[in-house]
Amino acid sequence: MAVNRGITGRHEETSTGGERVRAFVPRTLPPDPPLLLDGKLQLLLEQSLLALGRLDNLPTLLPDTGLFLYTYVRKEAVLSSQIEGTQSSLSDLLLFELEQAPGVPIDDVVEVSNYVAALDHGLKRLREGFPLSNRLIREIHATLLSRGRGSDKAPGEFRRTQNWIGGTRPGNAHFVPPPPHAVPDLMGDLERFLHEERSNLPVLVKSGLAHVQFETIHPFLDGNGRIGRLLITFLLCHAGILREPLLYLSLYFKQHREEYYRQLDRVRLDGDWEGWLGFFLEGVRQTAEGAVSTAQRLITLFREDRERIQGTGRVAGSALRVHDVMRERPIATLGEVAKRTDLSFPAASAGMGRLVAMGIATELTGRKRNRIFAYDRYLNILNEGTEPL
Repeated sequence: MAVNRGITGRHEETSTGGERVRAFVPRTLPPDPPLLLDGKLQLLLEQSLLALGRLDNLPTLLPDTGLFLYTYVRKEAVLSSQIEGTQSSLSDLLLFELEQAPGVPIDDVVEVSNYVAALDHGLKRLREGFPLSNRLIREIHATLLSRGRGSDKAPGEFRRTQNWIGGTRPGNAHFVPPPPHAVPDLMGDLERFLHEERSNLPVLVKSGLAHVQFETIHPFLDGNGRIGRLLITFLLCHAGILREPLLYLSLYFKQHREEYYRQLDRVRLDGDWEGWLGFFLEGVRQTAEGAVSTAQRLITLFREDRERIQGTGRVAGSALRVHDVMRERPIATLGEVAKRTDLSFPAASAGMGRLVAMGIATELTGRKRNRIFAYDRYLNILNEGTEPL
């Protein structure tokens, strides 16, 4: 049962672009009156925490968690950037990282690559003991917009001008975030909420509340959606709920875009935090279960392909070593394969030839030299849900 709190902020009339607009300034967290974690929400919370526990246990299932993380993080980068309008694919990103991306829309793939760098930077800082703070959020934003599209939108700095969401100008926008002078104090309040303990709110609930508050403040000129989605993962890793960054809600938000925006509006206009949390926790449950299922399917694929290779006789040794590399990098050049396996170039080529003959790998370029190979079925599993919007 939702608590009817009414509007969860105030409107401040301001002038921007020569017209008067009503910007929304949210109240500080936690919600008042307090959240009603009733039977249904409590059950969803327990189910999502159970699913997160299974997800956090993935390292015991996977022979190498880093292998899964490498590609899974990149899938998230593609999805989160797609929500913002990019058309880059997972294959585009992997080719770009090989510096072998002819025909790839360069602005789009640079944007996705920046997302991977921003995620890596944030996690590295947290592991070094740096607090989850506005300073770190600004650092992550600076990395996200370090090059390509958006690099002229004040990377790493809170905005000093009015922004808006939807519409062609603030006057016809769907939503106008707080005026710029209010942003530093609002972000300071949000940072304090991330670390306060008086409310006794579960970390998962806190992360759901913080995501909405961040998106409502919209503190940057560009990149707010991507940073707001990353914030969920950083919070869970910082609190020790997850040891590795394995939970990403971008696919769930992409698949339920209209409901996502409707829930944000209901929080702002009606104070329906409980409705948002129901949507959010269901997303956590589905996403965590989906990640575990994907990992299990990949384990099965790798095992079955390995067994097939082992049955091929005397060339199996080099083919197995090539297969190990393709598990780590599902798109690779022969040069990279030779380097990673310590095989000679002819031996690496022979091993890859065996994988191609067995239908495990596919050559992408059609060239005689500088050929690029893909582990098709691996990529097909990862690509599920990444079709452009």
